[in-house]
Amino acid sequence: MSLFKLPGELPGGSSFFRFLVARAVAIVAYQMVSVAVGWQMYDITRKPLYLGMVGLVQFLPSLLLVLYTGHAADRYDRRKVISVAQSAEAAILLLLFLATWGGWIASEILFVLVFLVGVARAFEFTANQTMTPSIVSQEELPRALAIYGSVQQAAIITGPLLGGLVYAAGPDKVYGAAVILFFTSALLVSRLTIRQAPPAREPASLATIFAGFAYIRSRPVLLGAISLDLFAVLLGGATALLPIFARDILLASPQGLGCLRAAPAVGAFLASLCLARFPMKRRVGEIMFGAVACFGLATIGFALSRSLPLSVGLLAVLGGADMVSVVIRSSLVQLETPDEMRGRVSAVNGLFIGASNQLGEFESGVTAAWFGTVAATVIGGIGTLAVVAIWRQLFPQLAGRDALHGSPAEGPEEGELGGQCS
Repeated sequence: MSLFKLPGELPGGSSFFRFLVARAVAIVAYQMVSVAVGWQMYDITRKPLYLGMVGLVQFLPSLLLVLYTGHAADRYDRRKVISVAQSAEAAILLLLFLATWGGWIASEILFVLVFLVGVARAFEFTANQTMTPSIVSQEELPRALAIYGSVQQAAIITGPLLGGLVYAAGPDKVYGAAVILFFTSALLVSRLTIRQAPPAREPASLATIFAGFAYIRSRPVLLGAISLDLFAVLLGGATALLPIFARDILLASPQGLGCLRAAPAVGAFLASLCLARFPMKRRVGEIMFGAVACFGLATIGFALSRSLPLSVGLLAVLGGADMVSVVIRSSLVQLETPDEMRGRVSAVNGLFIGASNQLGEFESGVTAAWFGTVAATVIGGIGTLAVVAIWRQLFPQLAGRDALHGSPAEGPEEGELGGQCS
């Protein structure tokens, strides 16, 4: 029995298949652009600091617009939000193509255009997070999210490879290809068939805009799952330090660094294949805490490894454990949230994801400067294990969660939050 069946036999049928194709196309485009922008920025400036600033500029729109991206996803047809956002990304990248092709590109122009892409991407990301439950049934959602994760990881692996190959012909070629890919994705999304009617428009107010934060705050399972991932990745992430490990500790070539960077995505891809074939049905809370603990242990093992193959393997384990946690968290967020709230809740969830990745890289750099690369990574892994132990006590509802399926209409019991988060 094959893991990926014909489109008609997938969760959600052909509509979900088209959505997967659209997402894969958009992710490949974004990854290609990320490679090109990084190389081009360094070619122009020769300053490593500018590379870090690119990541910060990409994250800022998600932070600044978190209240509005979620509200837009809940107030308007999400297919239109995604299509308009991707069309805007394509138009901005067309400007970047012209600037590069015409020879008038500069670091300042790159920063401005990357920021504008980040603005459009913030709206696209939030609306995309809410689309799968609109296409598949609740019973099919965990498997659908696992399949989605497989496609996403495959695109994350493929995108940089294609970006590097096309960049050899010139960065303008990368941007030109991305324009076509984003427009293609926008067209596919605009023609999706969804199970639920577009959300009804409700008047904008401070209460509706902040509703995502309030909803998560009132649900210990959601708050625990989202914050567990935030602090675990914030402390345990070592991505920013991989060049140091490759060059100075493992004595590897640039190709070795490429293997290290690809390993977590490969592990995540394999884990998502397993989850799609064998969906989790029981003891999901224990599995999530176990996966995050495995993430921390793999981080410590990677820090202490002096063998490139072993390090690659440990990073793959790390990526696989992270994917298990991601699928559980994503399923809980979607299943525990009513459709009219999914945009705002997903916006907060997306902000936490971005914060854990970007601030995690900053934290890794600071602690590495203080304690050294190996010690900083070991400390991060130990910190992740400490978070697991503390969160089990703070969020017993999450630790004791048996099945993914729950009733989003049910609120917390009186006094359920106790002193956990007040």
